[in-house]
Amino acid sequence: MVVVMKERASDEQVEHVIAHLVELGMDVHRSSGASRIVLGVVGSGKVDPRLIELLDGVHEVLRISEPYKLASRTFKAEDTVIVSGDVRIGGDEVIVMAGPCSAETETQVNSSAAAVKRAGAKVLRGGAFKPRSSPYSFQGLGEQGLQMLRSAANAQDLKLITEVMDISQIEVIDKYADFFQVGARNMQNFTLLRELGRTRKPVMLKRGISATIEEWLLSAEYILSGGNTQVMLCERGIRTFESATRNTLDISAIPVVKQLSHLPMFVDPSHGTGRRDKVGAMARAAVAAGADGLIIEVHCDPDRALSDGAQSMFPGQFDRLMAELRIIAPAIGRSICLEPVARRGWAR
Repeated sequence: MVVVMKERASDEQVEHVIAHLVELGMDVHRSSGASRIVLGVVGSGKVDPRLIELLDGVHEVLRISEPYKLASRTFKAEDTVIVSGDVRIGGDEVIVMAGPCSAETETQVNSSAAAVKRAGAKVLRGGAFKPRSSPYSFQGLGEQGLQMLRSAANAQDLKLITEVMDISQIEVIDKYADFFQVGARNMQNFTLLRELGRTRKPVMLKRGISATIEEWLLSAEYILSGGNTQVMLCERGIRTFESATRNTLDISAIPVVKQLSHLPMFVDPSHGTGRRDKVGAMARAAVAAGADGLIIEVHCDPDRALSDGAQSMFPGQFDRLMAELRIIAPAIGRSICLEPVARRGWAR
């Protein structure tokens, strides 16, 4: 349930309500709205809302009908904005994260980072630990890859996002990355999600390949309930009967999630289609549908990439896409990197 405090409720009144709820066996998560303090109350304790409404400073008590409580708009009506340095996720600007699927060599990482920065990306994406369907496929360079990615991000003044696959990787990734990414295969790895809830670094949670939107939001709830409020969601395509693309990118999930939840919403058109010639169209559609950001794979030599080369854009393609997005975003009241670094010509 949600406890909405009165506009002029004092800190003492708020703390008294929190203490009372904790005494009843509940976990309380405090959120400040536009004019009132809101308390999200979850747990297995028994609480009579009528008695809570009688406490000093309480305006009203609302039941949250959704199984996900802290991710719900009932708990927090305003959009969550995640701030990391000069990057504001969930605000007016559409944030673009881009880079190679995997860190392979220093030259490859540095050239890719320079290319996406030049086009206007704010965050470098790249994997050091790679979950692959086959045990014989390239699995990533581990900490060596993280060092390459961090160095390239620093050189281009970019933030860094990379995937965490296991609890044992949290500590080492935390040393290098600005954002944790939870991949589709780990969306329901609840042990990992609980541990990420104990961190205070932003987490991107990708939708599982067969997950419903409700299941996806419940997975986000695991992170939120641990106290980490910096969660963003990422639609990356779901598995359907269609085989023309790698996955079926669910563009309709954007407005649905934006209505149900206050969490920022990203789209991954690279995994969503599996083909670089389809990425641009889906990225444009995602921005038009209201996505708060995009995460796109870009590689300077994708035909020789060690992983996901077919869905990785050439720098020239990404550069043109960013120019197109700068036309689309203002039409829906958004912006997208209005001051990109001066672009150079690319062969492709």
